[in-house]
Amino acid sequence: MVNTEMPILEIKDLHVSYGAIKAIKGISLYINEGEIVSVIGSNGAGKSTLMQTIMGMVPRDNGEIFLKNEPLARKSYQVINQGVTLTPEGRQVFAPLTVYENLMMGAFSRKDRGKIKEDLEWIFSLFPILKERNKQYAGTLSGGEQQMLSIARSLMSRPKLLLLDEPSLGLAPIIIKDIFRELKRINSEGVTIFLVEQNARQALKLSNRGYVLQTGEIILQGMSEELLSNPEVEAAYLGTLRKKIDQSRE
Repeated sequence: MVNTEMPILEIKDLHVSYGAIKAIKGISLYINEGEIVSVIGSNGAGKSTLMQTIMGMVPRDNGEIFLKNEPLARKSYQVINQGVTLTPEGRQVFAPLTVYENLMMGAFSRKDRGKIKEDLEWIFSLFPILKERNKQYAGTLSGGEQQMLSIARSLMSRPKLLLLDEPSLGLAPIIIKDIFRELKRINSEGVTIFLVEQNARQALKLSNRGYVLQTGEIILQGMSEELLSNPEVEAAYLGTLRKKIDQSRE
């Protein structure tokens, strides 16, 4: 259930640079508790930088980030302790460790050790294949199984907000469908999700609201249904959306 009284995450006028390159140029957005919100855009739009900045992996030049109206920490371990976790682009599982050991790595910061077994069973209900592969080395899993493990490892920290960076990247359509179905279930069980994706149609079908990011700026936003029916959204991936929007305003 979406709670619109107070955003769980709010970003105000965020600026991020890599040297002279301005990667994020004054982004402001919010996510309500219980929502799935997507950010779509082409390569180089700044999507991954946005996620990494929220997690404290990339420093901010300017701007503020709030979690439930409290300032979000600037160091990754503190962000995790506040209840935010990231499933990174490219999965990045611990290949030499087993599936079980990867999942336990996700719970390393938790103090409620008694609840971990309960959460592990929940994870296995979401992704039964991980239970079958429990003792298998993560590096031997298929790409789809590694993506499931990466999401599951993030969930083991019991996040209030789950960040997902390109969860469909490099996966077959049938695997993408399965993973997005489970993301819907994860959200229905109380986890707010913030998703960045190049696959606009999949992301917007899953989410409540969406933002279109191009060269570090939000150029469109709205309900996902509205963005799905907007003929200009597809043009974002050809790099022509800003031009079309500007022309329409002249």
